[in-house]
Amino acid sequence: MDPVKLKKEFGDDLVFWGGGVDTQTTMSFKSIKEIEDEVKRNIDIFAIGGGYVFTQVHNIQADVPAENIMAVYNTAKKHRSYSLSK
Repeated sequence: MDPVKLKKEFGDDLVFWGGGVDTQTTMSFKSIKEIEDEVKRNIDIFAIGGGYVFTQVHNIQADVPAENIMAVYNTAKKHRSYSLSK
């Protein structure tokens, strides 16, 4: 699903819970930089105007390196303040 389209169509009526980063492909197979970029992009799209809870789905795949998990949460923590100040 396209995050921009979802936010545009439903952002005034729904709270988006999750969707911080793709846990099946990005977290398992992408570089730290690609993970950071996806986290930032999703925060920038969904957080505007409120109605977004940054979190993952209820599970993380077994093959995800610990460094990738840390990259998701460290990026979200750092980028959250930047995003809210826009």
